[in-house]
Amino acid sequence: MKKIVVFASGSGSNAENIIKYFAKGKTGVVVSVFTNNANAKVIERSKKNGVSVEIFSKEDLNESKVLHKINQIKPDLIVLAGFLLKFPEDIVAAYPDKIINIHPALLPKYGGKGMYGIRVHQAVVDNKDVETGITIHYVNDHYDEGNVIFQATVLLSGSESADEVAAKIHELEQEHFPLVIEKLLTSNL
Repeated sequence: MKKIVVFASGSGSNAENIIKYFAKGKTGVVVSVFTNNANAKVIERSKKNGVSVEIFSKEDLNESKVLHKINQIKPDLIVLAGFLLKFPEDIVAAYPDKIINIHPALLPKYGGKGMYGIRVHQAVVDNKDVETGITIHYVNDHYDEGNVIFQATVLLSGSESADEVAAKIHELEQEHFPLVIEKLLTSNL
């Protein structure tokens, strides 16, 4: 069974979806969730599903303490699911092509530092885009610039609010993220 570590900073709906998907005896299992937010709802969601949680500070992340904990687990895949901090170079170097992220837009549009959540969806609305979507990509040393693994799109009428765009994106994330993770795990990482 392949080991998955998930990083999340907020509500954890994608993390919980991944945990539940792989709890059904699939090719992998979420062994731990790491969060930099001691008040994040992902903590409750993870514990409710029997997954251990590691809470850390930004300093822990940048001082290799988190890398040390990851190395103890030896995950086959690290999944960023709503994780807002820049992933440190030492972890990226230690796990090349084994760290993936989901972004709520069709990269390269609306990527980069500060572009997450409702900010992305508001940019889509403000620019009157006729489609948007999700991008699952490898993580490298730069925000949202790693090689694209998968994209899925949704058409927009042009009358949606940012919250309505967010709801459409959330559906795509819930549908596709676990499937892409499973495909990566079965492709002999």
